[in-house]
Amino acid sequence: MSYAPDGPHNQPPYRPDGQPPQQPRPPHGQQQGGRRQPQYGQPYGQPPYDAQGRPQGGQGGGQGGPYGQQGDQYGDQGGAPYNGRYDAQQPPYGGPDPRYGQQQSYDEPPYDEPPRRKSKVKRWLIAGTTVVALAGVAALVMSHFEIPPFTDKGKDVSFGGAAPDGKNEEAAKPPATSKMSMPTGPKAQFKNSMTLADGTHVAVTTLDGKKSGFKGKVWVWAPKEYNDPKFAKSGFPVMIALPGGAGYPTNYWMGTDLGLQNSISKWYGEGKGKPFILAMPVLNPGPDDKGIYWDGSDIPEQPKMGTWLTDDVPDLMRQNFRTVKSRDGWAYMGSSTGGFASLKAVLKYPEKFKAAICSGPDIVPDSSLWRGHEQEKAENNPELLAKQLIAKKGPDVYLAFQVGDNENNKKTLPDVKKFIATYGKGPIHTSLRVIPNGQHNAKTYVPNMGEGPIQFISKVMEGPVE
Repeated sequence: MSYAPDGPHNQPPYRPDGQPPQQPRPPHGQQQGGRRQPQYGQPYGQPPYDAQGRPQGGQGGGQGGPYGQQGDQYGDQGGAPYNGRYDAQQPPYGGPDPRYGQQQSYDEPPYDEPPRRKSKVKRWLIAGTTVVALAGVAALVMSHFEIPPFTDKGKDVSFGGAAPDGKNEEAAKPPATSKMSMPTGPKAQFKNSMTLADGTHVAVTTLDGKKSGFKGKVWVWAPKEYNDPKFAKSGFPVMIALPGGAGYPTNYWMGTDLGLQNSISKWYGEGKGKPFILAMPVLNPGPDDKGIYWDGSDIPEQPKMGTWLTDDVPDLMRQNFRTVKSRDGWAYMGSSTGGFASLKAVLKYPEKFKAAICSGPDIVPDSSLWRGHEQEKAENNPELLAKQLIAKKGPDVYLAFQVGDNENNKKTLPDVKKFIATYGKGPIHTSLRVIPNGQHNAKTYVPNMGEGPIQFISKVMEGPVE
């Protein structure tokens, strides 16, 4: 019977002379270690059979299968009959096998192609993605460490913009009855210190105080409403924020970690506070590493820090920002020594400033630099200044105190309560927030400002105004 390539072959084919087919001798090197190696060039119609007419390669698990593996790969599992088929696609019978450059018969088992190399496109894609990822990481690192060009720190900052008529702000003159004051100039050179998430800037300038003779840094920040066209003709209230501690060479309120700027915007959005412009000057002319500080005052033979804080800094703000003409748009806030300086400024100059938020403040001056200058010290004592204001019956001032009940100085809360009980009358309006578990630090004071103090002063202040 003839051999049908796609049909069963349960008996071996015979040659015309009636003899069993001769088994071809394997090429040199293909019979090694008792394992029959794959044959090439087997003639069509003569698959490899053994002497009994069975396909060579083992019966369900014996050795001698293709490629030296256990068992028959081509369906001969557990003695299954050989059916002449292979799973892989075969080249045309007798045609050249492009893999080996020689004739391959129908019944030869196919060889797996070697793994293809990754395409150039894929390799370039991986390389490009890696480069982009590394560049992104580098940009973040350089931005964090404020390395140009991945930071806008140090760039010029201009607050405000063009007036509605297209001219510079300085050229737009408000009517005489306006409550707002346009920037008077000269313009200061502000450099960006940091950019907030809402696009606003904390900028810094070096102010050469004309009245105090002191030269130092002032950081400023304006809420996003300041650049809103809706408020282009409006004057904004100003809050002068004073730090505790040395207050030199920086003012810690200028940093975003305490969240003062964000809180001002948040409170305004919640209807709790005004959209204050912040002025954040250095408090002292030098470090207090020897326990020396200046009480935010003009101490004889010392830099005039009182004049710096109550004249030069407000002048800077009027020169560069749209502000409120009257004292109704001017306030202070501060903590510790800055709280003392804020309290004293409002009580000493009530015609210029209307309100203050005083957090954990000292109540009386106590710098060692006052020694020998008792008269000048008395002139800067909040208790005596409050007594004088009550005697004059005004003008009205508003003082919001906040103190933690866990302050390191255990006298702070009793001293504040005593001041309120003694002087919180007549033109002196006071409020007190005792912060549960509150400590003597700015991180305690900022969030608690939104729980009463900012509302207390904002109710009596004005801005934005036209």
